[in-house]
Formats: sequence, structure tokens, C-alpha cells
Amino acid sequence: MVAPAVILTLIFAYTPMYGVVIAFQNYEPWKGITGSSWIGLDNFRSLWAFKDVKQVIWNTFLISGMKIVAELVAPFIFALLLNEVRHMAFKRWVQTLVYLPHFLSWVILGGILVDLLSPSGGLVNRILGQFGVSPIFFLGDGNWFRFTVVVSNVWKEFGFATIIYLAALAGINPSLYEAAEVDGASRLQQTFYVTVPSLLPLMMVLGTLSLGNILNAGFDQIFNLYSSLVYSKGDIIDTYVYRMGLVNGQFSFGVAFGLFKSVISTVFIVISYRLAYRYGNYRIF
Repeated sequence: MVAPAVILTLIFAYTPMYGVVIAFQNYEPWKGITGSSWIGLDNFRSLWAFKDVKQVIWNTFLISGMKIVAELVAPFIFALLLNEVRHMAFKRWVQTLVYLPHFLSWVILGGILVDLLSPSGGLVNRILGQFGVSPIFFLGDGNWFRFTVVVSNVWKEFGFATIIYLAALAGINPSLYEAAEVDGASRLQQTFYVTVPSLLPLMMVLGTLSLGNILNAGFDQIFNLYSSLVYSKGDIIDTYVYRMGLVNGQFSFGVAFGLFKSVISTVFIVISYRLAYRYGNYRIF
């Protein structure tokens, strides 16, 4: 039963790693990998010669960092609120409703957001116009673009993350609430002194493990939402590598930058798991 997954992983995850050698070559497609000349680390040295690289790395850290914080806080708060709902049918309906966007691709959601956020006739700007607010170019202004990316990503994913917190809530010992109630604690006090402390270790582990994805700011989402108008504020490593490597044909540069990102990400993953083990007693093996 495991064999199909192992075979697919070998074919699509490990076999293509042979192409990493392009990062150390002056790769010319018509000569292939074996015929292209070797130039050592020149591609890595030339990374910093591109004026956009530092800005792209900063954009990646900033957007990814904001996403990590938002994706920790939003489902945490929503799980606490949903836990207080006593009408089970309504609770299940709400949980299903917020969970559904997780299954939609960014190709679909990107098209929906482009229509909703259009400065000329978009539903959001029409609503804002009713309050006297001038049209906002959410996907064409760099600062608004970052905000839009973070908020739309939270809307899509927080329902899925909420399930983790709801599972943790179900595991809290009921005797803790009974003891707090006997001591005269209100429902709000029980939340602050029993529920929240019980969820904080899980939140700490999730936050620590998310450090491993600090350089993954969401290629699918940004690729389907961004344009040349927001390159300076919205371009991340993955989209930059795509444009430089595939669109502009600088294959060696694209692979070198991608390899650079992979090495740094590996370091962050190791650090995050060390921190999760030390402070959250979380371990895989």
C-alpha cells in the first residue's frame, strides 16, 4: 500500500533533483546538462548583482511572516468563539462553511478576488463607495496588495487550521472546568484561565514549526493575483525565480536562486524542529 506513494515521491521529488547541477553551469538548453560548461559558484555570486534580489527576499520574509502570525491568531480566536456555541447544528454548519474555501484552488479564488476587488465596479469598492470611500486598487497598490494577500490567505485557510484547535479543545479535561465553576469562575474567566492556557502549548508548537515555511510565501496565490504594478512590494522568491528562470530563460540563475532558498529553508526547518522539541516536547521520531 505504501509502494505507490514511495514510487511517486521518487519520480517527482527525488529524480528531478539531478537538475540542481544546472545551478553550477552556464546552462544552454540546446547542449543539455551534460554539454553545458561548468562555472562553479559564479551563479551564486551573481545573485547579489541583481538589484531586485534583496527586495524580493525582504518581500518573502515580510509576507510569509505576516501570514504565519495571522494564521496562528485567526483560527485560535475563531476556535475559542466556536467552542462557546451551544447549538450543535449551527456550530457544524459554521465550521463547514469556513472550511470549504480550503478545497478551492487559487486559480479559482484568484479570478473571484480580481472581480470582487476591481477598482472599477468591484463589489468591495462599490460597498466602500456607499460610505464615501474612494476606490482602492487592492491588487495594483503594493501596500494594499500585501494586506490583500494576507487577509485572503487567512480567509481560505483558517477554517482548516481551526480543526486542530477544536481537536485540542475536545481533549481538555472537563474536571478543570468543573473545578473552576466550583470556585465561582464565570464562563469568560474559564476561557482565560483554563481554555487559553491549555491551547497555548499547541499554538507554540504550530508557530515554531511554521518557521520552516518562512520562505514559502505562497507561489500559487501571489502568481494568480500579482502584476507588474506590485513587483516591488509583492514579488517573492518563487515568483521571481519563475520569471527569471522560465520566462526570461535564465535557467542557471533561476535554479541557483531556488537552491539558495532550499538550503536556507532546510536550516529553518532544523531550527524549528529543535525549538518545538525543546519548548513544546514535540518530536517526529
